[in-house]
Amino acid sequence: MSRRLNIVVTGLSLSSSWGNGHATTYRSLLKGLHANGHDVLFLERDVPWYADNRDLAAPDFCHLEYYRSLDEFGAFLPEIREADAVIVGSFVPEGVAVIDRIRAMNPPLLCFYDIDTPVTMARLEAGEEDYLAHRQVPYFDLYLSFAGGRLLELLENRYGARRAVPLYCSVDPALYFPTGEEIRWDFGYLGTYSPDRQPALERLLIEPARRLPEKRFVVAGPQYPADIDWPANVERIEHLPPSAHASFYSRSRFTLNITRADMAAAGFSPSVRIFEAAACATPIISDRWPGLGALLPEDEAVLIADTPEDVVQTLTQLPGDVRRRVAGSARERVLAGHTAVARANELARHIETLSETRMRSERAPMRHARAVRSGGQPL
Repeated sequence: MSRRLNIVVTGLSLSSSWGNGHATTYRSLLKGLHANGHDVLFLERDVPWYADNRDLAAPDFCHLEYYRSLDEFGAFLPEIREADAVIVGSFVPEGVAVIDRIRAMNPPLLCFYDIDTPVTMARLEAGEEDYLAHRQVPYFDLYLSFAGGRLLELLENRYGARRAVPLYCSVDPALYFPTGEEIRWDFGYLGTYSPDRQPALERLLIEPARRLPEKRFVVAGPQYPADIDWPANVERIEHLPPSAHASFYSRSRFTLNITRADMAAAGFSPSVRIFEAAACATPIISDRWPGLGALLPEDEAVLIADTPEDVVQTLTQLPGDVRRRVAGSARERVLAGHTAVARANELARHIETLSETRMRSERAPMRHARAVRSGGQPL
């Protein structure tokens, strides 16, 4: 095991998965860090919409503390000073002010974990700086990105990031696995309503449901407008806590993955739902985006759909043995490289590498001074 790290994370939410994908991402990563022997303090802004919908108020894998204002946030500055690394996540309320306050404390390592990289970059281009300012990107020793590919070079070359690396989401195999329950739905989707995802949901689930009235469909997630014309064979579930996700996937013959528009355009931006469904051995029908094949090869570990006809054909014609083979391949790939422990190992290696580099750079002037005082050559 690597040395024990003391890490402070400030993120959107850990306690509530209501209406956001951040909580499950943080839970998986922090559980992995805990399993590897590291200590984590998670700081969460206490806001009503999460406080009223908490499904993990007291995690056993980290210390969770709440603050209601920037003044209350200041109470945790001693922990920030003593941490080996401080990580600020995307969409933290008053994030710009939080980052400035943390930077003023000069922690050993300051990192940004962007769970919304393409969205963040689109906001910066539009001059929207609610949780990260353009001027702050070079502040971070490490920019951890949910998106890989060309966005990493863009972060460094255009925005001035010192070092940008991918840190994708992950899955906890102890929570996501095939439950063995009977199939209830032929095709399901789990996700919060998003205007930029809705056209794809219309195309790849709602329209196929209209064409296949004998099949059973389901959409689980909050905030969908009341005026959506759901077909009679589409069941709606307002919210599913993470504890119910494995059951949901296991009872679906197929599950749909839809990527937000900015992330699909950027590519190399897998959602946590892909890893969760794969771990549950539920075959995935996904929209198309660059980089998906590097994660799950098409027709080997994932099925791609561009049109309603593609979905209808898969639901009605794909043999059962092919469906099981695709699901098994996806599960094998995800468990081999995208678990909570694997992702935590990646993060710890990044932190330790940067810490060692900084220590060497700090020791170099001391060696130089000793050599000069002794009349020798600088080392």
